[in-house]
Amino acid sequence: MALRLTELTISHFRSHRVARMALDGRPVALYGPNGAGKTNILEAVSLFSPGRGVRRASAADMTRRPEALGWKLSGVLETSGHAHELETWSEDGAARQVRIDGKSAAQVALGRVSRVLWLIPAMDRLWIEGAEGRRRFLDRMALSFEPGHAEVSLQYEKAMRERNRLLKDMVREPSWYLALEGQMAEAGITIDQNRRIALENLARAQKNAATAFPTADLELVHNEMALPDTVDGLRIALEDSRSRDLAAGRTLVGPHRADLIGTYAAKDLPAKDCSTGEQKALLVSLILANARAIASTYGAAPLLLLDEVAAHLDAGRRAALYDEIVALGAQAWMTGTEKDLFAAMGDRAQYFEVSESDGASIVVDG
Repeated sequence: MALRLTELTISHFRSHRVARMALDGRPVALYGPNGAGKTNILEAVSLFSPGRGVRRASAADMTRRPEALGWKLSGVLETSGHAHELETWSEDGAARQVRIDGKSAAQVALGRVSRVLWLIPAMDRLWIEGAEGRRRFLDRMALSFEPGHAEVSLQYEKAMRERNRLLKDMVREPSWYLALEGQMAEAGITIDQNRRIALENLARAQKNAATAFPTADLELVHNEMALPDTVDGLRIALEDSRSRDLAAGRTLVGPHRADLIGTYAAKDLPAKDCSTGEQKALLVSLILANARAIASTYGAAPLLLLDEVAAHLDAGRRAALYDEIVALGAQAWMTGTEKDLFAAMGDRAQYFEVSESDGASIVVDG
């Protein structure tokens, strides 16, 4: 069993004025010229999960300008024999709202009915850029297993922002810090535990899989100061670090200082030192492993959003990727400039041509 969108309606979102798609559960291949709006469709689907979607854009930036003041997405998601009606929208740039089966819900509630993973070109430099992107990558994996990870991360970030404000104002009175550090310690340990559980699940999924893609060994590290493994330990570490943090004007200990180190297992080579093609193959491998782990844990493979992934793989790897997607039973949403990029999928996929026109039309092609 897998998660499957059977209907998608897009209204005044990015380049799309109105678009409706009827889906039969097969993987979805979107093709058309650059700028036609293919990635915008993937972004729309990504918003059926908690967070800011594949582009991490503000709600205001997603509105089709200048004709609209807001946007709306709706879809029908089938899983385990149930159909859920999902709606999310924003009006006049305000924070996006969510309804599930006709009832208002918090964004985090989407993670309890929908699991969405993605791989986009912006992630190609994951291993060679800053640690923030790798933490975000890891947190998306953690969220796929534990929907509450988004909420606890927000709690940690809110408390840390308030603590950092005190540090920048050079507040030295301990009483101002106690409650905030208690909140950070409790949330911080939960974040760390969720991340480690995700890594364990991924390691298991990679170990047991027959795949054409290279295995990646992943390690969570804290380069400057080791993260304690208990709430009391982290609270004490935050207290002990106050003088150092005052000098820096920010918090220097906690899960926000973690980094994810990847290694190409077969070559024992750091991912950052691999070729561009090898780095891409490692990312594909991790997304597939994440999907297999979710399917094994929850009985349903997640939605997969793969933007321009076919263009960066040779014909053999493309065919292998399509075979693994079909074997997994996942509804993968894939984009490419040419339909021929998906030739190896044959009739195992549903095809849509996205044309570059005013309003971004979408044409069913099989």
